[in-house]
Amino acid sequence: MERAAGESTSDPDDFRAGFVSFVGRPNVGKSTLTNALVGEKIAITSPKPQTTRRAIRGIVHRPDGQLIIVDTPGIHRPRTLLGERLNALVEATLGDVDVIGFCVPANEKLGPGDRFINERLDDFPRARKVAILTKVDEASKGEIIDQLTRLGALREWDAVVPISSVTREQLDVLSDLLLGLMPASPPLYEDRQTTDEGEDDRIAELIREAALEGAREELPHSLAATVDDREEREGEDGRPGLLEIYASIYVERDSQKGIVIGKGGARLREVGERSRREIEALLGRRVYLSLRVKVLKEWQRDPKALGRLGF
Repeated sequence: MERAAGESTSDPDDFRAGFVSFVGRPNVGKSTLTNALVGEKIAITSPKPQTTRRAIRGIVHRPDGQLIIVDTPGIHRPRTLLGERLNALVEATLGDVDVIGFCVPANEKLGPGDRFINERLDDFPRARKVAILTKVDEASKGEIIDQLTRLGALREWDAVVPISSVTREQLDVLSDLLLGLMPASPPLYEDRQTTDEGEDDRIAELIREAALEGAREELPHSLAATVDDREEREGEDGRPGLLEIYASIYVERDSQKGIVIGKGGARLREVGERSRREIEALLGRRVYLSLRVKVLKEWQRDPKALGRLGF
């Protein structure tokens, strides 16, 4: 691969590149860690389970290598066709990566979900295994030591690293370690490329993230979003004008539609304002965002509906 302008000119024999995927229970900080290592928002974050629904690649560029982080949906026991497809996506991804990072928060004791995922790691013998203790900024030294001991008892890890994505504590140590476990390889992506996610997909995810904020317990799994159309308005003096984005939020039942819209449309306006700010930050330009809420009956269980929504 020909080097792009500004790409490292270090000895290609010392260059490493490969794929790592972080796994763990919901809300253990996998997507936050991905964003912190890449240096920009690649994956949306939310305390809601199964926030991540796609295999999203974030690319970390270093003078001596590239780390390609594949942020995947969490391993779980599926209850719908969507859940089955997400699990299949995870299994396909983990079967191909070079390193699996098992994430466990420092401020919560190991539970059945952690042990279930740890057992599943045996299904992927090709990958090196690293234990990552997240959220150390929210735990005491005693809690951190106790959790490190529990993690060490689960299996023989290639390494165990305590980190904080918020304070960036030991992120450089983790990055060095992960890169050291990667194979010698030429660059796999062009310099300065931080993801292979399409722009419309990233916009749709930002809308879904905003809709998840404050959503009632029954809503998160039923929410999906798509970008339906984009129109460019002409600006003055040849400069780009306002970008119009027309998007849809999908739910499964009429009652859910009312919840997303809110009284007098108040909640939908909040979702639109929140996601528009994120979209403008992503694109670096002013945006007009039009949102519609649509009902797609039981879409998580409908093969045609899942295909329509990109699953």
